[in-house]
Amino acid sequence: MMNDAPALISNLPVQRILIVKLRHHGDMLLITPVISSLRQNYPQAQIDVLLYQETHEMLASNPALSNIFAIDRQWKKQGTLTHLRHELSLLRQLKAQRYDLVVNLADQWRSAILTRLTGAPIRLGFDFPKRRGFVWHHCHTRLVPVSDHAHQHTVEQNLSLLAPLNLPALSQRVTMSYEAQDWQVSERLLQQQGVTGGYIVVQPTSRWFFKCWSEEKMAATLCALQANGHQLVITSGPDSREKAMVERILALCLPQSVISLAGQLTLRQLAALIDHAKLFVGVDSVPMHMAAALKTPCIALFGPSKLIFWRPWQVIGHVIWAGDFGELPDPDTINTNTKERYLDLIPIDAVIAAARSQLV
Repeated sequence: MMNDAPALISNLPVQRILIVKLRHHGDMLLITPVISSLRQNYPQAQIDVLLYQETHEMLASNPALSNIFAIDRQWKKQGTLTHLRHELSLLRQLKAQRYDLVVNLADQWRSAILTRLTGAPIRLGFDFPKRRGFVWHHCHTRLVPVSDHAHQHTVEQNLSLLAPLNLPALSQRVTMSYEAQDWQVSERLLQQQGVTGGYIVVQPTSRWFFKCWSEEKMAATLCALQANGHQLVITSGPDSREKAMVERILALCLPQSVISLAGQLTLRQLAALIDHAKLFVGVDSVPMHMAAALKTPCIALFGPSKLIFWRPWQVIGHVIWAGDFGELPDPDTINTNTKERYLDLIPIDAVIAAARSQLV
C-alpha cells in the first residue's frame, strides 16, 4: 500500500509539518517523541499539531511547536450549521498553512479526510487493517505497515510512521512541558498548606475507576509513608467522583503530613508539582505518564491495560503490574463502567517496599 518511493519522500523539501492525533490526554504525551524527532531533523520547519480541544494543555507549552489547531467535540452539540461552520473554518486554517508534510497518527476517517484536504504532497498514515480500502489509501501518499505494533510500545508505534522519511536519528524521549508560572501556582498552594521541603505526590484516581486501587489499600500505604516522616500531597482530576474518592482515602489516614490538592490544578500545574516531587505514587493515568516523562522517581500501579503498549515509558522507579499477582481479563473485553477494582490484586506490602526503595 505505497504510492511513493522512499527516495522521493526523503528528497522532497519539508518546511511546514502537521501532526494529527485525535485521542486522549495520555496519547498526546506519547506523541512528543515524534515532535522532537521532526524538530531535530527539520530544525527550521514550522511544526503544528491537530488535536482534540480537551487535550490542548498537554502540548501547549511544547517549545518545538508553532501552532496547535483543535477540534472541539462540543461543536456537534451546537447544531448542524454551526458545527459545519467550525469544520470549514478549521479546514481553511489548515489549507492556509500549505503543509509539505502531514503525519497522521490517528485512525479516524475525519483525520484521513483532513489530511487529504490539506493538499500536502507528503501524507503519511498507518496501514490499519480496519481501514484498507480506496478512500483511506487515497487520503495518504504513503501507508506504513502496522505488523510490528503488537510487540511495540505506543511510543515505538508512533515513531514507526516516520520510517518513510529516512531520518538519520529519532528521539525516543517523552517530554512534558510547563511554564514557570505553573510552578509558582503549585508552590504557593503548597506553602499555604504548610508543605515545606521534599514531598511525595500521590495520584490515586483515574478517569476509569477499574484502573484504581481500593481506598483502603491506598490509605494503608499512605499511613506507612506518613509513619516514615514523609509529606504527602494527594491529587486528582476535577471530576466529582475522583474528588469523592480522595475524601474517602483521607478519612482513613492520619491528618498529619497529608494535604489534598485534588481538582485544584491544571495539567501543567500538576506537571510542575510532580517535577519538583521526590516521588510519585499513582495508578495508570495521565499523571503517571507525566511523572515518567519528567524523570520523577515513580511507583506506578498498573493494570489491566496492555502493559506492552501503555506502561510508563522509560520510567525511573517501579511498575507494579497487577497481572504478576493474579489473572487479569483481556483489556479489550472490559466494561469500562464496571465496579471491579483489578488493581486490588496488588498487595500493600509490595507498594510500600517499592516506595521505600526509592526514598533511601
